[in-house]
Amino acid sequence: MLEIDHLCRSFQGRSVLRDVCLRLQPGDYVAIVGASGVGKSTLLNLIAGLDRPDGGRLSLDGVAYDALDEDALTRLRRARFGFVFQAFHILPHLTLRQNVALPLWLQGRGGAEADAAAWALLEEVGLGARADGWPRELSGGELQRVAIARALVHRPRLVLADEPTGNLDPDNGARVLSLLAERVRASGAIGVLVTHSAEAAASADRVLRLTPDGLTG
Repeated sequence: MLEIDHLCRSFQGRSVLRDVCLRLQPGDYVAIVGASGVGKSTLLNLIAGLDRPDGGRLSLDGVAYDALDEDALTRLRRARFGFVFQAFHILPHLTLRQNVALPLWLQGRGGAEADAAAWALLEEVGLGARADGWPRELSGGELQRVAIARALVHRPRLVLADEPTGNLDPDNGARVLSLLAERVRASGAIGVLVTHSAEAAASADRVLRLTPDGLTG
């Protein structure tokens, strides 16, 4: 379970998040929407452990990770978190298979196991035949499919997606959102999508609105 209890964050004396609470179970896939500047990216960074709250508590499967030191937090992210970014962040000097295998390599799981797992995920997103090709050979929609495979290859407990279709045309965006939702649900992970798009939010099972007073919906 992901538990967010009374989370608060301020910058230079200005309150950005106040008293944010949320409980999510494995298999839940939610979208967080809200006005520009309301703190969606700040909330995602806190959930991801990339920023620290001023108050409140974050825990995943009973581990209060807001209190971990940086080394322990890095290990937790590598083992239990998966990320899908707007800008893809696919490494151009690695093949598609190598890009997808990267989270396994970071856990010390290389060789045939990582190769097979990466190929299986690429096959699931329709790119298995191109596993040993290069990122420069792919379209934006295909690159985002590689990013989804990379986010899921190590079977994370929590998948975080930050405007994953922001750099895609509407048709490719719709296909990527459908694939992301399908794969998150099939893996039994907890999925959190942060977006400004009502169309993107509609791909989730539940839409939550972030306001200066917290999360509703």
